[in-house]
This record gives sequence, structure tokens and C-alpha cells, in this order.
Amino acid sequence: MRDQNWLESRLEQIWQLLFPEVEKKNNVIIKFKGRWKNKFGHIKLLKDKSTEICINGLFSNELVPEYIVDLTIAHELIHYGHGFQSPHKQKFRYPHQGSVVKRELMNRGFAHLLRLEKKFIKEDWLILYKSLTR
Repeated sequence: MRDQNWLESRLEQIWQLLFPEVEKKNNVIIKFKGRWKNKFGHIKLLKDKSTEICINGLFSNELVPEYIVDLTIAHELIHYGHGFQSPHKQKFRYPHQGSVVKRELMNRGFAHLLRLEKKFIKEDWLILYKSLTR
């Protein structure tokens, strides 16, 4: 099982290696939360002005490919950098306006993993979800 330390380490590694220009302007908390069928993660600004990134709690299971966790973290970091649920200036009216997140993931070298994610969702996710939620 992946634990809180592992998740925090993944966030730091991805941030340092792939998002070094995105300034950390507040306290950013990441945690496993929920057991969602149709959501891999979300980001929200807390009352204390910290940003919370939640990753689907089912992803703590090592049966879920690590690249799914990494893509989810990267996706939420893009929202953070675009000013959604963070102190950064908001760059767009809507968080997914014009497929901006997908384009940025591709520009940052995630194109291959996006293809793998699409295949995973189509072929494996429902079966895995059912087995993990029994």
C-alpha cells in the first residue's frame, strides 16, 4: 500500500522535476481521500488559505498503476499553477477551458502517459474499481 509519505514524496518529485517554474505560494497539502468511481482527484482552497490536493483513495493500492497517480498529481498542479484553488493569478475563466490541462500535460511530456491512461480507463478501471470496493 502507498502511504501518506509516499504521496507527499511523489508530489515533491513531480513539482521539482516537471513544474519548477510554478511557485509554491501557500501551504499545499496532498492526501488520499474518497473512493470515487468517476473522479481521480480534485483541488480546493481551504479556509486557512492552504491548498488541498485530494487523490482518489483507491489509488493507494499498488494495483493502480503509478502513472495514474502521477498524472492525477500533475493535473492538479496545472490547476494550481493556473490560479484555480491557489493564490496564483487565475489564467483562464474555466479550469478546463479549451482542453488547456490536456495541452499542458502534453507539452510537459505526458502524452504517452495520457494514452496509457485512456486505455486504462477504457479497459481496466471499472474492473479494478469493483474489486477494490468490495
